[in-house]
Amino acid sequence: MKTLCEKYAAKLAAQGLAPATGPDAPLVGGLDADLVWNREDPRTAELAGLFSRLSINSLVFVRPAEPYRTILDFLAARNPEAIRPEDTETRTFLHDIPVCADFTAEAMAAQLKRRKVIVIPGRGVAACGTVSPEQGFVSVSSAVFATFVLFFSDYLARARRIELDDGYAEAFARVVRLLPEPRTAPPQLMTSPFLDEESVLAAMAETGRQVVGFGLVDSFFGNISYRLGETVHISQTGSSLDELEGCIDPCPLDGSTTNGLTASSELTAHEDIYRSADFDCILHGHPRFTVIMSMDCERDDCPNRGRCHIHCTECRTVDGVPIVPGEVGTGPTGLCHTLPPAMARNGAAIVHGHGLFTAGKTDFNVPFARLLEIENRCRDLYFERLAQYA
Repeated sequence: MKTLCEKYAAKLAAQGLAPATGPDAPLVGGLDADLVWNREDPRTAELAGLFSRLSINSLVFVRPAEPYRTILDFLAARNPEAIRPEDTETRTFLHDIPVCADFTAEAMAAQLKRRKVIVIPGRGVAACGTVSPEQGFVSVSSAVFATFVLFFSDYLARARRIELDDGYAEAFARVVRLLPEPRTAPPQLMTSPFLDEESVLAAMAETGRQVVGFGLVDSFFGNISYRLGETVHISQTGSSLDELEGCIDPCPLDGSTTNGLTASSELTAHEDIYRSADFDCILHGHPRFTVIMSMDCERDDCPNRGRCHIHCTECRTVDGVPIVPGEVGTGPTGLCHTLPPAMARNGAAIVHGHGLFTAGKTDFNVPFARLLEIENRCRDLYFERLAQYA
């Protein structure tokens, strides 16, 4: 258990969500025969009380690195009961993020009984798991991602409506100063031809690690696939893009096996993209500014407001890349209906509030480069649009 605690503490640091060392390094605890922590810290005395109050076996506590620290504390101050992001990950997994005023086991447990992750203003973010520290890692990472998207989305919307106040402007200026510089040069990935399953799996695993390493996902979520003949090799649902070895399913396009049961929930969308266009590979990530720009709309009077993620009828694009609505899965409002035709025309499409899909032929170099290029363009476009309201 201690090894797992150390692993997910290191992942939080590798993603830039927390310092790797020092007093603000992540605290990850796990209960096996005994309760163990990845490191010593006086706060574990209070955090340990959560294990007797909740049916959990692991806990992740993080004082986020900047600029996430400023964002979380600002949003918690403005929303003392709960922070309510509107991106797809929050709708699907988090619902809302409760704000806990007191750093006590009793107060934190009361909030964690109903939600996966909580914010303690001035202290940090806490999340628990019933199976593995991975659950807390995902919840913390998702909360940081969602609040980042909310902060920038809300600021742009308020600027458009001329509703900004000095406090928001001051926090925003600080966050922008602390943003890391964007990465612009894509990695050199394995090149085609991939003539057998072994080379396909190796290329997918390598690409998944790079997508996570470049920060183009929320925690480690997203998906990746490659079509080899009439079989789509696709990452499994819930799998870590940076640990895909053994987590890729071969799914024949004719549905002749049951492998699709454990495959990504977006398998149907991938299959229909391959059926409708001449692509060999697909990448899906959650780049932050791409998600932010997908949610930006000038129509405050739109009758679909609040249901944009499934009912948007506006024909919006980012430099020709279409933005489409759609939920995860295959239901009547599933992205499996909207994504394939958009991808067939452009080889890339943004799903409202969710993320970016890119496709390519032969290998993953082009889709990765487009993933990075579109995210950087969305970042530039955000500040260009904001300057219009200055």
